[in-house]
Amino acid sequence: MSSTDKNNSVDVQDFIDTRPVSPFQWLVLGLCFLVTAIDGLDTAAVGFIAPALRDEWGLTPAQLNPVLGASLLGLMLGAFIAGPLADRFGRKTILLISVLFFGGWSLAACASQDVLSLTAMRFLTGLGLGGAMPNAITLTSEYCPQRRRSLMVTTMFCGFTLGSALGGVVAAQMVPVFGWRSMLFLGGLLPLLCLPFLFVLLPESVRFLVQRSAPAARISAILQRISAQPLASNLSYEIHDGIGESNTRQSPIHQILSGSHRMGTLLLWSSFSMSLLIIYMMTSWLPILIKDTGLQLSQAALISAMFQVGGTVGAIVLGGAMDRCNPFWVLVCAYIAGAFCLMSIGLFHDRYILLVLGVFGMGFCISGSQVGANALAAGFYPTTMRATGVSWAHGVGRIGAVLGTLGGGWMLGMGMGFSGVFTLLMVPAVLASAAIFLMGLRYSRSLQQTSIVVH
Repeated sequence: MSSTDKNNSVDVQDFIDTRPVSPFQWLVLGLCFLVTAIDGLDTAAVGFIAPALRDEWGLTPAQLNPVLGASLLGLMLGAFIAGPLADRFGRKTILLISVLFFGGWSLAACASQDVLSLTAMRFLTGLGLGGAMPNAITLTSEYCPQRRRSLMVTTMFCGFTLGSALGGVVAAQMVPVFGWRSMLFLGGLLPLLCLPFLFVLLPESVRFLVQRSAPAARISAILQRISAQPLASNLSYEIHDGIGESNTRQSPIHQILSGSHRMGTLLLWSSFSMSLLIIYMMTSWLPILIKDTGLQLSQAALISAMFQVGGTVGAIVLGGAMDRCNPFWVLVCAYIAGAFCLMSIGLFHDRYILLVLGVFGMGFCISGSQVGANALAAGFYPTTMRATGVSWAHGVGRIGAVLGTLGGGWMLGMGMGFSGVFTLLMVPAVLASAAIFLMGLRYSRSLQQTSIVVH
């Protein structure tokens, strides 16, 4: 066994790296893909139903803002809370609680009769959504071999963009027939139906178990499912992962903001904030922006779905490139290309084919890069702080998402034209690229390993 030395100590990362990806690891990826797909559908649902909600209740863009922003505020707080809890109690535990939470409150939102009650329900739904996504990313990354981590994490996260795109397609069919509440009902029912399967089939992170000094027999049982071969009974386990050093005596929040991780954390936060500002402004307001150009609601929903389709393709392509090339430079180039796509949408939005291609390209570059940044964050932090690092990057990023959603309503209320909105969005795309560029300068060669041993 290449990962076992003469003292019968197994490096879990080497154990995973030296073997082909097993059906068990694909099962983990598939279950997390399912979670993020439902998460994406539920997150995007309110944007797709916004035109119908506006028409039924006679709302202005300013009155729609609280509904659109409430779930994002919940997403932000949920991410801040879930990360440290997952680093203490386990990724699987917090993931299941999050799925239960957002499924239940999405169903409750179906009964809303006014803006205030719907806003409150969407905030509570957002708390669960904010905890589910980062833990799915963390759990997947901790079962991936290093050589394929970016591709596997981005492939898993494609569930979110596909779920969002599916939301657009489903909304175009369901909302005209069954009303906007049908989308919230679907977004609540699906996670609750999946919860029993997640409870039975989804394992806890093997790296987390090593870090928390779980019994060696429990760790061996998981590794045997990866190797499909029995392991010796007298093994001990250790992990070497992440960039920089970790200190298990410190809280994970303190760890991500101190020592060699401080600069990387701040730069990741900057990148997440800028890219999520663009993504959530598009998710919330793109259907209305396109509809106001004179296209039908069904056309607006389908063109908006191209943003998510482009993000899915971009995530896979960029994830594969990140495994083969310097991941920092791959993301820098993609964000710059995304800025040019935003400019082209503003200039050529009156030409249908160019609009479709521009929206697809924007999704490929901006949304695809954000998915790649998730993989970058998961690889950046050691196990002791990984869930907190990924979750807090999402939590801080939600500040940008809230600003993007509220800013979209403000710009529409001020009468800013289609071209003006997309030209202005070039600024956060360039800032996200700059943050990743600076992070690459600091950390491209900084790959010191941390070690935790369990007997």
